[in-house]
Amino acid sequence: MRAQTRQGLRSSTRQQGGRRRRAVSAAVAVAIGVMTLGALAPPAASDSAASAAAAAARPDAVQQALNTLVRDDGMPAALASVKDRDGRIRTYTAGVGDLTTGSKVPRDGQVRIGSNTKAFTAVVVLQLVGEGKIGLDACVDTYLPGLVRGKGIDGRRITVRQLLQHTSGLPEYGIHVDDDEIRNRYFEPRELLDIALRYKADAAPGAKWGYSNTNYVLAGLIVQKVTGRPLAEEMDRRIIKRIGLRHTYFPTPGEMTIREPHPHGYHRNPANTPLRDFTEMDPSVGWAAGQLISTNSDLNRFFTALLAGRLLPAAQLAEMRTTVPAGTSGLRYGLGLTSRPLSCGGVYWGHGGDIAGYETRGGVTDDGRAANVAVTNIPTDEAATQHVKDAVDRALCG
Repeated sequence: MRAQTRQGLRSSTRQQGGRRRRAVSAAVAVAIGVMTLGALAPPAASDSAASAAAAAARPDAVQQALNTLVRDDGMPAALASVKDRDGRIRTYTAGVGDLTTGSKVPRDGQVRIGSNTKAFTAVVVLQLVGEGKIGLDACVDTYLPGLVRGKGIDGRRITVRQLLQHTSGLPEYGIHVDDDEIRNRYFEPRELLDIALRYKADAAPGAKWGYSNTNYVLAGLIVQKVTGRPLAEEMDRRIIKRIGLRHTYFPTPGEMTIREPHPHGYHRNPANTPLRDFTEMDPSVGWAAGQLISTNSDLNRFFTALLAGRLLPAAQLAEMRTTVPAGTSGLRYGLGLTSRPLSCGGVYWGHGGDIAGYETRGGVTDDGRAANVAVTNIPTDEAATQHVKDAVDRALCG
């Protein structure tokens, strides 16, 4: 989710400008100093030995990218998990886990993963498509009769495919919710939909691509109507337990904390104001569009299993990977799955997500590489946003 509540609830694709942050806390500055001390080790007995020692101590490209996010972009912390073609896994951290105490960043700590949740929701919908319980090209009214009506909005004209692909034209609810509501209020999914339906359609169904969290709230409601079970239970049964995501969960109603070791998440709004600790919050404003908590390594495991065909039949996976252009950066959007070009050639598949306190970016390649990067503040300028993408690119192209 991105830029939906004055930067508090953001999608995985939009970018917002803002002043580049120049000030970094003393604790973060100390952390960067510690990370780079290895390169300053005394020379060894011979030049060749000294060169080897320096090379071994020097941070690799991923670590350097995380250091940049902390040092230059003011991120309190950055974390990454990388899996290469041979299955070797590396984890990285930079910065501090808590700006108040200066505590270490938990290696592969849990974070709120925002709109990566959409990929999970889309998988559940497509599993139900494969089971013959949902039709991709059936209209929303088939499952939620009479629910979706508004100014230029008619659920009889919007298909399930258009929800998952963000081509429904439905307006966004998140821009109408403020930071205090995001943090402290519990929202029922129908309340989120009702907020959106107060506003006119952004476009006619199928006319253009336009990111809206409202699409996935509706997708989640369809899952619940068809299965007769809560979305969280279906997600847990069909995905999380099935592929062994041991650190991924859908917070229960009213659950504001993060269960396992985690870096604190911070938020600033407007962009030039001080950071506030947003670690504890009610994530129900995200629901099917952005409520999950996970780790970088679990996200790698999820997207790897998905692309390997372990979660969907071949026909439904092919539908998920059928994309439309989304913006001007080469990003393309399928059914809850994006593709983005790599500097070394080819693309990677994932989603990405933001929710107040955290941003996550990453994905997997068709040849088995996987990388995910998390930072503990949503970037508020183009440079920082690009640096997060660069970190993923370095991890997958290194």
